[in-house]
Amino acid sequence: MGGNFSNPAPLGLAGFAFTTWMLSMINAGWFNPDALGLVLALAFAFGGTAQMIAGVLEFPRGNTLGTVAFLSYGAFWWSFALYVAFLGTKVPEAFLGWYLLVWGVFTFYMWIGAMHTSTSVQLVFLALWITYLLLAIGAWTGSALATHLGGYTGLITALLAFYASAAMVINESFGRTVLPTHPYVEPHPHAA
Repeated sequence: MGGNFSNPAPLGLAGFAFTTWMLSMINAGWFNPDALGLVLALAFAFGGTAQMIAGVLEFPRGNTLGTVAFLSYGAFWWSFALYVAFLGTKVPEAFLGWYLLVWGVFTFYMWIGAMHTSTSVQLVFLALWITYLLLAIGAWTGSALATHLGGYTGLITALLAFYASAAMVINESFGRTVLPTHPYVEPHPHAA
């Protein structure tokens, strides 16, 4: 296959950001759990499916981090939506805490793996693993404060992901840095 491949990362980041923002508004206490229906729709369509498509498209580009991240977080959104839709009342909160903690562990090492990328992408992973940790603590202890803090950290995560997505789209569209992602800006994979 010849030619240039489009960068799928902005799509994956946008799907992640949008769905994370909507769920985090509930976790922060801005809306009650009755609003979860719309989050589930986003989790299946945008947070789940669009991220998985982005992950598959990262594979031929040779981007292991992007492939693993987008396929995994796409699967997270699918698993979350399936859990809420079909199993939510049958799973103990302590077990949900473990689910969130294991996602936090995964996200922690993804953050370490992202150290070679832009600062904006590094910050997404950093904020996300803190979000998972706070939400796990909230599930284990029943602490509304920990869950609300996790919600606010999730909102920060979503804003960072939206920024990273926007920077990639806008910078590529203009052919120069309009939104900085410093100190390291990834070169185009087909640059000489």
